[in-house]
Amino acid sequence: MNNGVNSMKSARRAAFVAVAAAAAITLAGCAGASGGGSGSGSSAGTGSGDKPYIALISKGFQHQFWQAVKQGAESKAKELGVTITFDGPASETEIDNQLSMVQAALDKQPDAIGWAVLDPEACIPMMDNIKAAGIPVVEFDAGCNSDYPLSIAKTDSLGAGALAADHMAEAIGNKGEVAIVGHSQINSTGVERRDGFVKQIESKYPDIKIVDIQYGDGDHLKSADIAKAMIAAHPNLKGLYGTNEGSAIGIVDALNELGTAPGKLAVIGFDSGQAQIDAINSGAMAGAITQNPIGIGEATVQAAFDAINGKTPEKVIDTGYFWYDKTNMDDPKIAPVLYK
Repeated sequence: MNNGVNSMKSARRAAFVAVAAAAAITLAGCAGASGGGSGSGSSAGTGSGDKPYIALISKGFQHQFWQAVKQGAESKAKELGVTITFDGPASETEIDNQLSMVQAALDKQPDAIGWAVLDPEACIPMMDNIKAAGIPVVEFDAGCNSDYPLSIAKTDSLGAGALAADHMAEAIGNKGEVAIVGHSQINSTGVERRDGFVKQIESKYPDIKIVDIQYGDGDHLKSADIAKAMIAAHPNLKGLYGTNEGSAIGIVDALNELGTAPGKLAVIGFDSGQAQIDAINSGAMAGAITQNPIGIGEATVQAAFDAINGKTPEKVIDTGYFWYDKTNMDDPKIAPVLYK
C-alpha cells in the first residue's frame, strides 16, 4: 500500500476514533443504556486509492434473504462511491467458518466492517480484536454481546413475531393447538421471533395453546422432518409457524409429503422468496412476515460510510417488517420488499 493510501486510511481512522470517543462519553453519561467457505460471495476486491473499503460478513448464503441484503449493499456502495466485499458461510450453523471470514476481513485492514453475527457470545473475542485494530464495526440483522459496534440495522423481531401470532390467531379462529418450527435458539433473530410469537399468544389468546417448539437450523429438510413429527404427535394441531425461510418451506414440504390439503393446517411463515410466495398463492400458506432486506443492506453500508467519515450512525436502525398474503402482494408498499 503506498503512502497516499496510508495517509487516507489514517485520516479515516482518526475520524472514527473521534466518533468512538464521543460515543464512549455518551455511554458513560447514560449508565444502563443499551447499546470463506463455499457459500462466500465477494462483491469486489479490497479498496484502492482513496476509495473507502467496507468488508461485510453475513450469516450465510443459504437463503434468498441474504442475496437481497447483498443487492441493497451493492446499490448503496455504488451510490456512495465505496468498495465492498460481501461474504458469508454456506449455512447459518457455521459459526467457526464465519469467524474465520471475519478474521480474513480484518487482515485486509478495511476502513469499516459490517457483521451479521451468528453467535452473540462466540463473537466477543473477535470483536475485541477488531476494536484493538481501531476499525469501526456496524452490525446488521443480529448483533454481538459487545458494546463496541456503533450501530445495527435490523428488523424488530419481537414485534414481527407478535404480528405473526395475530395472524395465526385469525387463521385458526382464535382457538386450538399450534406449534413452532424455529431456526435458532442461539441467534437473536430466532430467539426474538419465537418469543414475540409466544408472548403475544399467551397474553392475547387464552384459547390457543402452543404445544411444541423445535429447531431445524433454518434447513428445509430438517424442518420438514420436525413438522411431520409434530403433526403425528399432535393430531389436533391447527397451525404451524416457521420463523425463517427454510423453516417455513420445510413445513410446506412436510404438508405436501403427507398429502395434506392446502389450508387444512394454517401455516404462517417468515421472510420472502419465490417458494413462500408460490405457497401463499397456492393456499398452502396463509401468509408470512417479510423484512426489508434490501433496506438492511443499504442502511448497513450507509452506517459504515458515516462511521468512516466521522459521523455517528443511529444506534438502532429499524428497517421495518410487513405482513403479506395473496390479497396484498401487489400493494405498492409490499411489493418492493418481496424478494424472489
